[in-house]
Amino acid sequence: MGHKLKIAGWVSVGVLAGAMTTVSLQTVARGAMAPLPLEEIQQLSAVFGLVKTDYVEPVDDKKLITDAITGMVASLDPHSQYFDKKSFSEFREGTSGRFVGVGIEITQEDGLIKIVSPIEGSPAFRAGLKTNDLITKIDDTAVKGLSLSDAVKKMRGEPNTKVMLTILRKEESRSFPVTITREEIKTQSVKGKIIEPGYGWIRLSQFQERTVDDFVRKVEELYKADPHLKGLVLDLRNDPGGLLDAAVAVSAAFLPEDVTVVSTNGQLAESKATYKAAPEFYARRGSGDPLKRLPAALKKVPLVVLVNEGSASASEIVAGALQDHKRATILGSQTFGKGSVQTVRPLGPDTGIKLTTARYYTPSGKSIQAKGIVPDVMIDETEEGSPFAILRMREADLEKHLVSGQGEEQKDAVREKAREEARKRLEEESKKPVAERKMPEFGTDKDFQLAQALNQLKGRPVLVSKTQTERKEEPKEIQ
Repeated sequence: MGHKLKIAGWVSVGVLAGAMTTVSLQTVARGAMAPLPLEEIQQLSAVFGLVKTDYVEPVDDKKLITDAITGMVASLDPHSQYFDKKSFSEFREGTSGRFVGVGIEITQEDGLIKIVSPIEGSPAFRAGLKTNDLITKIDDTAVKGLSLSDAVKKMRGEPNTKVMLTILRKEESRSFPVTITREEIKTQSVKGKIIEPGYGWIRLSQFQERTVDDFVRKVEELYKADPHLKGLVLDLRNDPGGLLDAAVAVSAAFLPEDVTVVSTNGQLAESKATYKAAPEFYARRGSGDPLKRLPAALKKVPLVVLVNEGSASASEIVAGALQDHKRATILGSQTFGKGSVQTVRPLGPDTGIKLTTARYYTPSGKSIQAKGIVPDVMIDETEEGSPFAILRMREADLEKHLVSGQGEEQKDAVREKAREEARKRLEEESKKPVAERKMPEFGTDKDFQLAQALNQLKGRPVLVSKTQTERKEEPKEIQ
């Protein structure tokens, strides 16, 4: 990349259809711009005037202009976005891996909020909240009917403010209120453990500012627990992506020095770049090389990478780099296909836009955009198959998605029929008691895909999917 383009610390972590995040480059100077189209500008002004004078009720000038900007940027592709003051603050918060709240990982169950896990050391952890606790009320608001994002917003707030959660603990057949004081929470994007003697598992749930340091610490812990690892599973399932420098660093941890990790190509000269497995491409200013502490054995340990339809963006960069350099065997399902780069450009102290500025490519030159990474070995979610995987949206399913530039896939009538059948199965499955629903738990002894990854590392037979096929790209007809 030369030194014209440095890796930035801002990146979208907004989720759409279970997996959509972006990789970011630092804001660069605007190049020469063509003259403004005066006729179209005059038309915009005329429409603005008509709305102001003729609409059924008065409309605020600022709202009209903000909505016009929002619509203009959103019409480009699913990842470009205008940030007002509130959304810009939330965006920055998401990429840092820090937020002010109570400190719980949550999901929805039967219309209520279920605690997946309290974050260790958080206010919720200290208050004694447990995995599988259900939240029925947040302050005076009943949770039933609230979306997950609305519930999150209600639990977050300013530091040192209080929120009261009403908890239903089924195992004790009781409901009780807990008042918790909000504070800054540092999320953990890296988990790991020794699965069995000689074999380790590391899961990355997102690529945030702290991910590389946490990754290095977790690897150190694994090698301290078992200095003679014979195999490692890098779990990127449902990892929606995040920061580019973190993806380059994690790739570099396993690859030879100076090999290409990813390249980008766009309209600006500065967006034509190549990122390599070297500190200058991932080390933060003044922090040195975070990978120096890693054991040398990590470069050679047999490696399997688990991916699925929820693996997007930065996680696809890692999987693509390790696959192209034949450093790892990729197992799972074809990934999301988020292969475009977004640059965050501030418009003022508290507003900005996230604009798609380039596509990125694997070391062999393959575009991931709207295609994804095809695993070396297709593996189902369970021994019985992946009955609901067809329902997961991928980049190619999104309206106005950016084409790959290397051929594009079209809508498939057979796929749409399979989706309808899967929706019916999901409805039936949702009627069963929670304990009977077949949902794989990542990292547990019930994790079918992890078991197959271990088989791969040990040279044992792997139960390959009998139903999954690569989603092929077909040239789009030019109209």
